[in-house]
Amino acid sequence: MAKKLVKKIKVQATGGKATPAPPLGPVLGQAGINIGEFVNQFNEQTRDRMGQVVPVELSVYDDRTFTFITKVSPMSRLILKALGKDKGSSKNAVSKVGTLTQAQVKAIAEEKMADLNAASLEAAMKTVAGTARSMGVNVE
Repeated sequence: MAKKLVKKIKVQATGGKATPAPPLGPVLGQAGINIGEFVNQFNEQTRDRMGQVVPVELSVYDDRTFTFITKVSPMSRLILKALGKDKGSSKNAVSKVGTLTQAQVKAIAEEKMADLNAASLEAAMKTVAGTARSMGVNVE
């Protein structure tokens, strides 16, 4: 008999460093998942992305088993990583936190392409540039 999908959950966890503590534990507990098992599998899969925020799409089945897909880090995180900053500007129109080159915008667009609904790399680059501007980052 096929397993029946009960729930789909989206969470964000730190790559290679997920713990059963909040915010993960309570969400997984409510879904009836073995938290320790998820944490171990997730950390194993994301060792190469240590410290990065990793969005996860989790599918929970009626027999309490689960599968999950890791996604690319949120675009804002990729932009900050490219700039080497911790956070964007609180007043994006007035104070700028840095400048992205076209090459950096292209690299971020290529990395995030799988999760975007952009039809082309150019469209993805426009999305990256728009996100960057909203964070107070100049784009060359």
